[in-house]
Amino acid sequence: MIENPEDSIRISFGDLKLLLVKIFVRFGVSEANAAILAENCAGCERDGSMSHGVFRIPGYVATLGSGWVDGKALPTIEDGGEAFIRVDARNGFAQPALAAATPLLIEKASRYGAAVLAIRNSHHFSALWQDLEPFARKGFVALSMVSGLACVAPPGSAKPIMGTNPIAFATPVAGADPFVFDFATSAMSNGDLRIAAREGHNVPPGTGVDAEGLLSEDPKRILAGGSLLPFGGHKGFALSLMVEVLASGLTGGQFSTEVDFSTHPGAETPKTGQALILIDPTCGNNNAFASRVAHLIELVRQSGGTRLPSDRRYRTRAASERDGIRLSASTYEQLRSFAQ
Repeated sequence: MIENPEDSIRISFGDLKLLLVKIFVRFGVSEANAAILAENCAGCERDGSMSHGVFRIPGYVATLGSGWVDGKALPTIEDGGEAFIRVDARNGFAQPALAAATPLLIEKASRYGAAVLAIRNSHHFSALWQDLEPFARKGFVALSMVSGLACVAPPGSAKPIMGTNPIAFATPVAGADPFVFDFATSAMSNGDLRIAAREGHNVPPGTGVDAEGLLSEDPKRILAGGSLLPFGGHKGFALSLMVEVLASGLTGGQFSTEVDFSTHPGAETPKTGQALILIDPTCGNNNAFASRVAHLIELVRQSGGTRLPSDRRYRTRAASERDGIRLSASTYEQLRSFAQ
């Protein structure tokens, strides 16, 4: 279903996914991996996560064209123990590695109450909530984090040491959609910073520093040799370091400072690692867990507080499923040109 207003179009989730599959396959991704990546990217666009939707397609294309990532990689699953799984993504994207390990991860979490997944040699270029929401819909609590390209400096420094290092969490909620949050430990995600630069507007004070180490609200100056900063000063910095330890150290992946794609012009995706912890909350006869979470969330809503994380995403998803996903005409034509 596509409508064609003068300056934008509306496209169904299914049609967008098919278009993205064509793009991924054309640029060297296997059919199986392309389906996973297209589902992920189209889902971000459908749900309003613009910094991780089709905005990322030129980056995917450039990275694949550079030879930095293997779009046909088949991950290797290593059974690391009763409740531990290691996966070597073999220089492929993280989402196919996660998909390959998911059945064993669910089996272990269901049997032992919890399980850890450690993915290394993987490229993650999307939003983490996409990885976790399906687990929460199956009744699991999930926590994940991924390290990235060094672009965030510690407080008081101008030298980038860490990636934006996002953390995501998801839990089932009785009678409702899962509660999911996903945020960078930097003051702003790199994708949002790039969108701000593209659209020509400033970012909030404290977002980053320029190449000379001076605080800047100009996203172009931050991107031109500067650094993002952690959110919340030393507290965000500590969380970001935790992500490096778990997503890179524990997994055996590269630390953010070790990522070097200088010999692959056009490459954008960080090759690091991802850690995921899956918990079965019903173990130990805690069958009221999801109901208790629902009660807690209702207390928050009754307090008159602001919207909860994931509220806007679910509203946007419902609107997109009803009316189609809105894309600018120029974006749609760019996607078509990539596919052809």
